[in-house]
Amino acid sequence: MRVLLVQPPRRYWPYTSEGDNFLLQQALPALGAVVRDEGHEVRIVDCMPLHVGWRSLFDIIRDYAPDVIGCGENHALYCNEALRFFRLCKEAAPDAVTVAGGGHFTNLAHRYVHNPDIDVIGIGEGEETFAAICNAVAGGSRPPESGWDDIHGIAFARDGEMIRTTPRRLIKDLDTIPMPAYDQMPMHLYGTSRYLFSPGGSTLHHSRGCVSKCSFCAWWTTMADRSYDADGNAKLRPRWRSKSVDKMMDEVEELYYRYGKRSYVWVDESWNIDPKFNQGFSRRMIDSGMKTKWMTFMRADCIVRDHERGILADQVKAGLAHILIGVERAEDDTLTGLDKRFYTGGIAEKAISIFKENFPEVFIQATFIVGVKNESQDTLARQVELAQKLDVDFPAFHPITPVPGTPIFDDALANGHITMEDFDDFDWLSPVLDTDYMTRDEISMELYRMNKKFVNPRWILRGLTSKVDYKRDMYIWFAKVSAQMAAGAIKKKLSPLDVSHYQALVKPAWYDA
Repeated sequence: MRVLLVQPPRRYWPYTSEGDNFLLQQALPALGAVVRDEGHEVRIVDCMPLHVGWRSLFDIIRDYAPDVIGCGENHALYCNEALRFFRLCKEAAPDAVTVAGGGHFTNLAHRYVHNPDIDVIGIGEGEETFAAICNAVAGGSRPPESGWDDIHGIAFARDGEMIRTTPRRLIKDLDTIPMPAYDQMPMHLYGTSRYLFSPGGSTLHHSRGCVSKCSFCAWWTTMADRSYDADGNAKLRPRWRSKSVDKMMDEVEELYYRYGKRSYVWVDESWNIDPKFNQGFSRRMIDSGMKTKWMTFMRADCIVRDHERGILADQVKAGLAHILIGVERAEDDTLTGLDKRFYTGGIAEKAISIFKENFPEVFIQATFIVGVKNESQDTLARQVELAQKLDVDFPAFHPITPVPGTPIFDDALANGHITMEDFDDFDWLSPVLDTDYMTRDEISMELYRMNKKFVNPRWILRGLTSKVDYKRDMYIWFAKVSAQMAAGAIKKKLSPLDVSHYQALVKPAWYDA
């Protein structure tokens, strides 16, 4: 039986140039490996690095004639392109069973289960569920036949009703998952920038899920323990799991020696939860002699803990070159309101100071959320003041976005602040919610002014003159892309100061080809 997995064509963020830094989507090779182990033929098409447009993709689907087609989406921003893909599938391969997955379809299964182009939705963690779907189709069954009620972790429509089966238990031992099917991916096309995540950057992960449930974040929900109450409402409990050090070393060695990957973007929600893994993996990497550079998303409280235990130094020595910390807010009461209590008391500031004082070679990126319900000019000023005090390499200010699966989404939808048609604006660059004191347009202009305070010639010069290769390359890349965007604005007869130009998604030239 033939199985096709696809990431369809996308528009891209302005600072995600199509020519230099598309990175591997982890779900594709992970699902492909599991289905292949079940004895099915698998083909994976990642349209972005391959520059496969919609017309070419139609031909690929039609010619391959798959029995099952899978596509997942975590970003609300790209849901309409995913839906366009499923419409294309029904035209190119009308007999194929179409499977939607990922965080967006998991959290809004009730919205999409009646879509005529989607036969079944996989809810939550995907490997075992997708394998079960493929095996059922190989056995001659199709949804909504009665046997599909016994497949855990799916939703489908039958006679106009939504059928949601028993939630699938999360995989207890991540070491049981096979090596991702990297051989099915265009590995030579990922991370091709001269400066960003080079040479040949790739994603990978050692853990899934999170130990927290911040109210603005939906990333943890896909990998949460899941149940439903009598009214069908999902009840989620955060869950975090990790592969063993041995398993992770096997994957790194595969990327390093077989595919020449030396720079890694870890896509774990929180890389540094377990100090035993942090220390064990770091020491194995040091002993291996592999020379790598990593970017990780780290919890500030765990940074402080690891430094106090003497573990953090090994992580840096092993390859940690770039950290991203979600500082988010200057006010403890707002952090508490966002269910991020573990960041109160200045813990993020302490973590950042540890790196600046002890490991100045590490590139520090910090995110700040703006546009919370009580946002005003005064609270924005406090955000700027905190960012100036922290003085990290790159402070990123993002408008709060009501992502499906979060309490913020439920509240915004219930109160009429957004509709289900607004997902094209959910780019984490464009404000989509008014606050009690500011409109979206006002927040957008303030975001531009805030960024201008930090991203300026003095900031660029500091980075370009850094003695650390990784830092210098990051600043070169940023300066290069910013200059290209400003030139593009002028070419379109726009002002380089036009905020919308830097927020609007870009359609690649090959998008419709």
